[in-house]
Amino acid sequence: MDKRTDYISWDEYFMGVAVLSSKRSKDPHTQVGACIVNSDKRIVGVGYNGFPRGCSDDDLPWGREGSALQTKYPFVCHAELNAILNSISRDLTGCRLYVALFPCNECAKAIIQSGIKEIIYLQDKYPDSDSVKASKFMFDRSGVTYRKFEGRTEIALQLEP
Repeated sequence: MDKRTDYISWDEYFMGVAVLSSKRSKDPHTQVGACIVNSDKRIVGVGYNGFPRGCSDDDLPWGREGSALQTKYPFVCHAELNAILNSISRDLTGCRLYVALFPCNECAKAIIQSGIKEIIYLQDKYPDSDSVKASKFMFDRSGVTYRKFEGRTEIALQLEP
C-alpha cells in the first residue's frame, strides 16, 4: 500500500493553525491569528488579536471610529505581538511567522527585534497604507523576507478569517 498523496503542505498546516487561532478573537470586525515556527518545523508560538490579559473584553471598546480612547486601537494587542509574547522560546532567531493579515509597522518592529526571518501572510488588505509601507521598508532593510501564502486555494478559503 502506498502512502497518501493528498496531505496538506507545511505552509498549509501552519497557516491553518494561524487562521484557527484567529477564531479566538472577539473583535467584531477583524480576526487575525499568527503562528511562529522554528527551523525544525515546530510551533513555538501562537496568538490572535485581543485585549491584554486582565483587561475585560466587555469593558473596553471594540469600535473603529470616534476619539482614540473610544476605539479599540490603543488597547488591542495584535496577533503577531501576542504570538511573540506567548512563545515558548525567547530565542526566535530564524523562525517563520504565519499570519492571516500582513503585519503593521508596530508588529514589524517586534518581529524584526525578535529575530524572525520570514513572514508568510494570507492577505495584504492595506498595501497602500503608511503602516504596511513602513513594515515593508523595515523588513526589506533588516533582511526579513515576506511572501503571500500560495497554498491550495481550498485551504485558504475554508479557513479565511
